Amino acid sequence: MPSATDDLIQRLYEAPPEGFVASRSAAIEDARKAGDRATAKRLAALKKPTVAAWVVNLLALRRPELIEELVELSTALREAQRGLDGAALRELTNQRRQVVSALVSAAGMLARAEEPSIKLPLGEVEATLTAALAEPEIAAQVRTGRLIRAATYAGFGEVPRPRLRLVTDEAGTHAEDDDEGDEGGEVVEFPREKDADRAAERRRREYEQRHRELRRELSNAQAAEKRADEQLERAEAAERDAGHLVEDLDAELAELERRRTEAQADVARRKQARRLAERETAAARRQVGDVQAALEDLESDEPE
Repeated sequence: MPSATDDLIQRLYEAPPEGFVASRSAAIEDARKAGDRATAKRLAALKKPTVAAWVVNLLALRRPELIEELVELSTALREAQRGLDGAALRELTNQRRQVVSALVSAAGMLARAEEPSIKLPLGEVEATLTAALAEPEIAAQVRTGRLIRAATYAGFGEVPRPRLRLVTDEAGTHAEDDDEGDEGGEVVEFPREKDADRAAERRRREYEQRHRELRRELSNAQAAEKRADEQLERAEAAERDAGHLVEDLDAELAELERRRTEAQADVARRKQARRLAERETAAARRQVGDVQAALEDLESDEPE
């Protein structure tokens, strides 16, 4: 059963991406206030999805049964490729186009219902769903509803056709197309069929070579993506730490400002007290002078 945190993460990835950062920050702050450091750390690791990834996430979260249909079709396509079943592959390829088109349409409707004014990169959505058909790993990522960027795949390639041949048995029974062959179970190949076989074999080799190249490119791109993600995580962590430092300094500055205001008020009170003391001192000195003068006058008039 999904936890409360899982439900929160699902809501984050269902909402339009423009509000993702603010919503994530608010959720992190709530977790920190609640003393839940593990949840705060988990939320801080979440990445903002692109618009295309968000559209695919909506489809996976709101219409998971459509994604399951996509996965079933993917399995059928791979089986047809392994079996070199050209007819089945052509039929499934046509079906693939129809399914992907229907899924893109459904995803677009969901996204527009959430954010009518947003510009939808449906080409990237289609590329991601097509990639999910080709790669089980991408399909698994799509199922989570937490994609952060669109995916691409070069295509399924050409599948070579089976070799065309005529096989006869010892009784001279015909096989295909009512063409006659030699006796004794011999395989008879026609020149044009040999040419077709060579062309198919060439296409197969080209496909395999291109597939290997693209797999290498994909591996390199994934490694670069991982490095970029790690760099982004470090940058985000540094940004959060810097933000927390600014918050702490702001709090210290506020405290210092309060103490400064109190000190200024105390200085004003002490200045007023000093001035009062100065006036009292001056009055006392005048009184001392007056008394001394009176005493001197009295002493000068003392009878002999």
